Order: sequence, then C-alpha cells, then structure tokens
Amino acid sequence: MKTIAISGYKGHELGIFDQKHKGIYYIKKAIEQRLRSLVEEGVEWVIISGQLGVELWAAEVVIALKVDYPQVQLAVLTPFLQQEENWQEATKSYYQEIINQADFVDSITKRPYDNPAQLRQKNEFIISKVDGLLLLYDEDKPGSPTYYLEVAKKKQEKESFPVLFITPTDLELLVQEEQFDNFSTEWES
Repeated sequence: MKTIAISGYKGHELGIFDQKHKGIYYIKKAIEQRLRSLVEEGVEWVIISGQLGVELWAAEVVIALKVDYPQVQLAVLTPFLQQEENWQEATKSYYQEIINQADFVDSITKRPYDNPAQLRQKNEFIISKVDGLLLLYDEDKPGSPTYYLEVAKKKQEKESFPVLFITPTDLELLVQEEQFDNFSTEWES
C-alpha cells in the first residue's frame, strides 16, 4: 500500500468545538500510531479532502511525522474551490497553515460549491486514487464518514481494498494506557 486516505468525523459530530479539546490529543495519538506502522510498511502518500475535524488533525500528524519519515507526503484534494470561504477567521487561518505545509493541493471540481454531488464526487475520486482507507468511525454513530465507507465498500466488492478503523474502543484504550502510564510515573517518583 503506497497511498492511503484518512477521514472521519467532523469536530462538531464528536462534540469538539475548539482546538483545545482534550479529545483531539487522543485522536491524533491514535492516528499517529496507525500511520507510523503504515509508513513503515510502505505508505508514501496520505490523502485528505481538508474537511474540519479528523482530516485536518490527521494532516497535523503527517506534518509532524515528516521529522522521522521525510518520505511521507500529504495531499489535500478539496471537493471544490474555496471550501473554507464561509469558515470563521481562526479556522481559516488554521486550515491555511496546513495547506501551506501540504505537498500537493488541488480541487477535484474546479469550481466553488454549487451542489452536494461535489461531495459524493470527492469521495469517489479519492477512493479511486488510493490503496486503502483509514477511518475514525463508530458503527453505532453514523455521520459524515459513512459516505466514504459506502464508496470504499463498493471498491472492496471489485478488488482488495483495506479499510482500517480507529474505533471508540481504540481511543478508550489509549486514554486508559496514558492514565496508567501517568499513574505509574507518579507512583515511582
């Protein structure tokens, strides 16, 4: 696997409304753990569409991983031009920082938003270009990642296409491990 798309929920779908939320730390840590092993197995490109939430947090992880893995590349393929146009200024600024550090940026439809089909086209296009999908997803909580998953499942019917998940259980285990590690460190001192 040389290319992987990463997606998941938007921040508001997770009840996360600002960049200081402690849950982001664990989400990024889970993405980093999965990405490190994927990069060591040969992943060279990480593709996102630049949506707020899991995708941009994943982009931050990829950018940070470049220190240890300079070969890993980040591509941002937006569904349409100026997707950030109606976002708040702080969010636009955060998005622009990531875009500026990406290795490749382009828009799938070469026009501003004009209909929801552009989002479906984005999912289909990205899934057609990658070798696998890493999705932060809870089967009991459908949301925006469901659309990506549907396209990936269709691709799986025709060919081998790995869909890897980061689940709520994975995140809970990370939190527990970290709490245990912190407790052990405090206990030893």
